[in-house]
Amino acid sequence: MSAPLILASGSEIRHTLLKNAGIDVSVQIARIDEEMIKASLIADGATPRDIADALAEGKARKVSSKNPEALVIGCDQVLALGQEILSKPKTPADARDQLCRLRNEKHQLLSAAVIYENGEPKWRHVGVARLMMRDFSDAYLDEYVERNWESIRYSVGGYKLEEEGVRLFSRIDGDYFTILGIPLLELLSYLTIRGTLPA
Repeated sequence: MSAPLILASGSEIRHTLLKNAGIDVSVQIARIDEEMIKASLIADGATPRDIADALAEGKARKVSSKNPEALVIGCDQVLALGQEILSKPKTPADARDQLCRLRNEKHQLLSAAVIYENGEPKWRHVGVARLMMRDFSDAYLDEYVERNWESIRYSVGGYKLEEEGVRLFSRIDGDYFTILGIPLLELLSYLTIRGTLPA
């Protein structure tokens, strides 16, 4: 019998993507202090890639310690504007400020996934997508944030590409699932190779 799969993330979109791919996965939200971990790593000069990986691993490790028999998938996403990390906006004004900084600029989304089993890491991957925002007007920006705040407050950068946020962009290079927060194709490939999923 295959080990049960647990997603150590409260992200509805990640859970939905896994379910839509035919994966029987339960959810257990990992209670870790993401902001403290992130701040500590930034102070140590960690790269955005390392930060995304460390946050995903922290979630997987926490849930795996309580479920050693399961395959635990930890995920996290980081938005890098150069070497600076942007977090989820706390207020509509914060979202507007982030989008102003991203406007007419390139940034990266780094989506990490780490799988733990028996309290040990078994697999990891960080997907990278590169995005270019267009030079939208202040009027559109204000209307966008007002219309979408209840949704974008949970997203780094203050946008959701699967919603109206797609209108903010002029170019996108990268995997769609990575942009949504999980390197799904690589994850499914690993689960198939190890025999968790049928080949």
